Amino acid sequence: MHDTVTDRSPLAQTLGLIKLMRPKQWVKNGFVLAPLVFSGSFLDADAIGQALLAVLLFCTASSATYIINDLHDIEHDRRHPKKSRTRPLAAGIVSVPAALVLLAVLYIVLGWGWFVAPQVVMVIVAYLILNLAYTFVLKHQPVVDIFTIAIGFVLRVYAGAMALSVPVSSWMFITTLCLALYLAAVKRRQELSQNGAGGRKVLEKYSVSLIDRYAEMSATGALLFYSIFVMSAKPELVITIPLVLFGLFRYWFVVEALDGGESPTDALLADWQLLLVVLLWVAACIWALLPAQGA
Repeated sequence: MHDTVTDRSPLAQTLGLIKLMRPKQWVKNGFVLAPLVFSGSFLDADAIGQALLAVLLFCTASSATYIINDLHDIEHDRRHPKKSRTRPLAAGIVSVPAALVLLAVLYIVLGWGWFVAPQVVMVIVAYLILNLAYTFVLKHQPVVDIFTIAIGFVLRVYAGAMALSVPVSSWMFITTLCLALYLAAVKRRQELSQNGAGGRKVLEKYSVSLIDRYAEMSATGALLFYSIFVMSAKPELVITIPLVLFGLFRYWFVVEALDGGESPTDALLADWQLLLVVLLWVAACIWALLPAQGA
């Protein structure tokens, strides 16, 4: 059936290859820039260049993991009512050989990255191994699947720190972990409530009420640890705490009232208030840390 209804024109295949890399999900790699902001290095051109290179390499790595995941899940996705139309491999827009060629190109880019930013690529290798384990084993293990997703965000922050050769507060790591656990738990909640347990095998082990408790605990932890981090290491950022609190409240509203959250990226980009508070948080951080540049 795919052969009769699928557009296989060169343009469609090119767009399919781009979609296969999921560029919209690159927003998540903004976590790599956190050390650049919190270290006060955002006016240093060399630091900015190193941080952006780390983001580029992480975008390459994350796209590679998406391709591997789609290759692994191609038969399952073809039976899924939504993914059979939205995933390029499952929809037949992109062939398996073309996806493998693209995957090889992405790995070549990462190989080049080893020569220019070896410390960053070492972190990325850990990320790639973690995601291989997730694709083949860990995503079927309840609780472990949520923590695996969250650890990926922690590795992003660590890669940003390695790019700049700056230390990162333990409070920042635990804050990132809690925030990522919150986003991952909400994602699982929405998958379960919207599609039932048929969407993922692991969802059979969860209930909405259980995941709600996970999300609430993680959100509370994220706010608490972020506040401790600010008070102990960056007191000038106290003005950002209300923005973080509003962001958590607004995201939960988007999930509960607007039925979003299955994709954190889509929820962020689709809700102007959520996007605005993130931009205000970034601006407030830069403004609060700016005087340190002149010291």
